[in-house]
Amino acid sequence: MKLIIDIGNTSSKVAIFDGEEIIKHQILSKLTLADVILFAKKHAISASIISSVKEKDSITNELIRHFNALFLTHKMAIPIFTNYKTPETLGKDRIAAIVGTHHQYPKSNILVIDAGSCITFDFFIDGKYCGGRISPGLKMRYDALHTFTNQLPQLGISNAYFMIGNDTNSSITSGVQQGAIDEMNTVIDTFRKENKDSVVILCGGDHKFFDKHLKNSIFADPFIVLKGLNIILEFNAK
Repeated sequence: MKLIIDIGNTSSKVAIFDGEEIIKHQILSKLTLADVILFAKKHAISASIISSVKEKDSITNELIRHFNALFLTHKMAIPIFTNYKTPETLGKDRIAAIVGTHHQYPKSNILVIDAGSCITFDFFIDGKYCGGRISPGLKMRYDALHTFTNQLPQLGISNAYFMIGNDTNSSITSGVQQGAIDEMNTVIDTFRKENKDSVVILCGGDHKFFDKHLKNSIFADPFIVLKGLNIILEFNAK
């Protein structure tokens, strides 16, 4: 059994894999060694890996020591070729998502959209990881409009879906949510026009919102980062 830990900006995901199958998973709003030990208690863990969007801290070091875990860095071997000019700054969740998708679709050109704190677009084209783009996530867009103006109210994500707002609140909602939807649709359309045999994967904390509203045919897979980390762990165990 393998223990996979993905530490994000606002929460962490933990999973146990048997081969390539997820047999247990959980989202932790606060990551502690005790919680992970409890999560893995009834399973014989033979290997583990940790990915984090943050710098190592005391909790991460405790997890590494307790589970003898690998900590994913840009120096670790991965089973894909990358052209990224600054691999040391590349988000570990971004590269893990590409690895996981490439493992499932080895002959396809790939676009992975991760809708979380930020919305990231990552491209794997003609057998190599090319890079991508980063834009603010939904919450960040709402927060920015309130923080950097004098009178715009603080709003949050809703299920609303419309093009034109008829008051300030609905105008903000349309600008944030419909704006992000339009951005995704445009990127997907351009990617598919320029690349044959393509696949688009959607993941991240806000994936359910976008999955309902995107006009394009996509595959939503909230576990693709965990799957990619599992593949990287296996690749480094060989």
